[in-house]
Amino acid sequence: PRRSRRRKSVAIAYESGQGDGAEQGTSEPQRPRWEPRDWQQQLERIREMRRSRDAPVDEMGVQKCYDSSAPPQVMRYQVLLSLMLSSQTKDQVTSAAMLRLRQHGLTVDSILQMDDATLGQIIYPVGFWRNKVKYIKQTTAILKQKYGGDIPRTVEELVQLPGVGPKMAHLAMIIAWDSVSGIAVDTHVHRITNRLKWVKKETRYPEETRVALEDWLPRDLWREINWLLVGFGQQTCLPVNPRCNECLNQDICPAAKR
Repeated sequence: PRRSRRRKSVAIAYESGQGDGAEQGTSEPQRPRWEPRDWQQQLERIREMRRSRDAPVDEMGVQKCYDSSAPPQVMRYQVLLSLMLSSQTKDQVTSAAMLRLRQHGLTVDSILQMDDATLGQIIYPVGFWRNKVKYIKQTTAILKQKYGGDIPRTVEELVQLPGVGPKMAHLAMIIAWDSVSGIAVDTHVHRITNRLKWVKKETRYPEETRVALEDWLPRDLWREINWLLVGFGQQTCLPVNPRCNECLNQDICPAAKR
């Protein structure tokens, strides 16, 4: 039987440098590529709404949490740690925790030498801080033993680290390695793309959403889409009581409360 080129399972990631999955030299006729209605116009309007770059993610997001003057290896470690802290935590809380950690000298060795109670006191009140103390210690030990104190440079290796999920891995690739490996889908991206019907059928989990988006969204937009939609979700397309009356897409959004 003819093999379908559509992915049947949720894959973890693409590696940077790979194409979008289209096979070369195939004699099979190309099926028309599905894409959502009005998506380009919706995207342009979201860009317009995000033009001032004044959402929490812009001012206190992970890309602002590391010491840009640190050696590259230390900088990459700080990026990964800030991503681990950011899970289910507001940007303001993550940023404050990272600032406190950096005041203690945030390196692989300093974290390994720190006792769990001290680390917990420093990162509190990030979400699930007790679990994160454990994950940070385990991951840091692995980085020291296996990667010479640096972080892995593939998504497959990153998601093997305790406390690191696919969204974090794709963001780490972009921020730490300047490499686009996939779309980073968090709760904001998941919620908004479902509201806009940027997925063929409703998705239940962020990883499902990532696969659905990567199937049609042009690859040159993958880097931008997380930052764009996270800020939009923080300011306008809120989880509860979205501000549809302030949204430029209210006339072409399937979920708009008119």
